[in-house]
Amino acid sequence: MSSTETKNSKAARFSLGGVGRALNELTIVVGFVAISLYLAITTPAFLSTANILSILLASSLIGIVAVGETFVIVTSGIDLSVGSVVAFTGVMTGLAIHAHVPVPLAVLTGIGIGACCGAFIAFAITVLNMSPFIVTLAVLAMARGLAFIVTSGNTIFDFPDSFDNIGGGNLGPVPIAALIAAAVFLLAWVVLSRTVLGAEIYAVGGNREAARLAGIPVNRTLAIVYIISGALAGLGGVVLAGRLDSAQPIAAVGLELNAIAAVVIGGASLFGGKGSMLGTLLGVLIIGLINNGLTLKNVQPFWVQFIQGAVIFGAVLIDSLNQKRRGRV
Repeated sequence: MSSTETKNSKAARFSLGGVGRALNELTIVVGFVAISLYLAITTPAFLSTANILSILLASSLIGIVAVGETFVIVTSGIDLSVGSVVAFTGVMTGLAIHAHVPVPLAVLTGIGIGACCGAFIAFAITVLNMSPFIVTLAVLAMARGLAFIVTSGNTIFDFPDSFDNIGGGNLGPVPIAALIAAAVFLLAWVVLSRTVLGAEIYAVGGNREAARLAGIPVNRTLAIVYIISGALAGLGGVVLAGRLDSAQPIAAVGLELNAIAAVVIGGASLFGGKGSMLGTLLGVLIIGLINNGLTLKNVQPFWVQFIQGAVIFGAVLIDSLNQKRRGRV
């Protein structure tokens, strides 16, 4: 095959991939619109300004954590520790504030502790060659245990308004937490779609050995994505503690399920190499709509987890069938 034919073939594959991503995102948009229309028609309170702002506030924590999960899942990894890391960094931030650490420094402390959790996971995966599933499951238990140990199982109360506003304040009518989540999504979109690091993340997720042969620093890339995930879980811990005006060791139980669900619903593949921040954003909003709609319809909260699990199962099943059809599995 000539050089020109090779370039044309690569361009054609790239074009088809772009069309596939666009169709996938269009499908998610259609699903989002359909759910919104159904809730608007069947639940009069759904379209109220207060309810829409409530959805944005409730979705902000899931969104921040789901951004980090997107980076990890695109590399064909998984991070099950994020809910526990949110709780642990939240209580550590609260303890720092009670120790009279200035609020900005306490916030950075929480984010830094989250990044350290991510670095520990990255070390275990890249140096000790451990499975991401097992490592992050272990850190899930360890971080939750530490959250209870450092607080003796107690909730930390009484934070200054400057801290509470991070998670519970408004800028005009818009929750500050939602603005933080929007900024995180925007920055992550730039990184994933407009930088060399983003291209390396997709390459590592698409074919790790090929990426290694192409000179891409695979272990460094994996380390970066897990550190990003941990740091964003730390930011999530700060936001949640501010929103609740308390830091609780029991906080964010099951958050990892919501985050993974949002990423998978958004079109990311658990086999790696596929996913986008726009898709994750739509997935987060769909999760927010489902949770809000079930609440408005007075559905028992026990059904929420069941429905989320069913949605994840369905999305992964479709992805698995697609991968088999393409000959990747």
